[in-house]
Amino acid sequence: MSGGDAKKLVRSPSGLRMVPEHRSARSPFGLDEPPWVPDKECPRCMQCDTKFDFITRKHHCRRCGKCFCDKCCSKKVPLPRMCFVDPVRQCAECALVSQKETEFYDKQLKVLMNGATFFVTLGTSEKSELMVCRLSNNQRYLVLDGDSHYEIEIIQISTVQILTEGFTPGGGNTRAIGMILQYKVPGSEEVTQMKFTAGEDFNCNRKLSASWLAAMHKATKLLYESRDQ
Repeated sequence: MSGGDAKKLVRSPSGLRMVPEHRSARSPFGLDEPPWVPDKECPRCMQCDTKFDFITRKHHCRRCGKCFCDKCCSKKVPLPRMCFVDPVRQCAECALVSQKETEFYDKQLKVLMNGATFFVTLGTSEKSELMVCRLSNNQRYLVLDGDSHYEIEIIQISTVQILTEGFTPGGGNTRAIGMILQYKVPGSEEVTQMKFTAGEDFNCNRKLSASWLAAMHKATKLLYESRDQ
């Protein structure tokens, strides 16, 4: 993994942000600040249609950039995907999305960084290797350690398929038991595939592996959203 992960404090119209000094070092789960809808283009609240005047002031949602009255844009919610230092004003719809993402940043991101153990099979090989898989602290690499060592750049991941098995007792949801990961090696158009399988023995805690896979599933959704922005 390369260095250059230093950060700097910057001020934007939306608030203070702690961002990487180099754009190449940004988190693959991050989002860019949206452009604000110009004041002259929004004479009314874009949610309730209330007309703006001297008393009813307009506010911009920091996540979508649209223009709202105070009633429709009163929530201040953390927005780590845009690197804001403090909670920022968001419309009701965006605030709900950001609140759901908070669980990923508060809990699931830590699960990914702590890692879990899997049997890893590379490509079409019939041999698997027991490896500890974790997300790097800068969120940019998937690190695999065993007899071999791999560092997969998150932005090079093309597809993630979570493997599940039947219903849990009582008719609950299926349980994650592994995943198939496809990624490109930098400098090559060739796609490499890895299969991760949770082990059965004591050394491979399946509950921990399932939690790690669930967190990886959420991370994949955020990764796709960041790409589509």
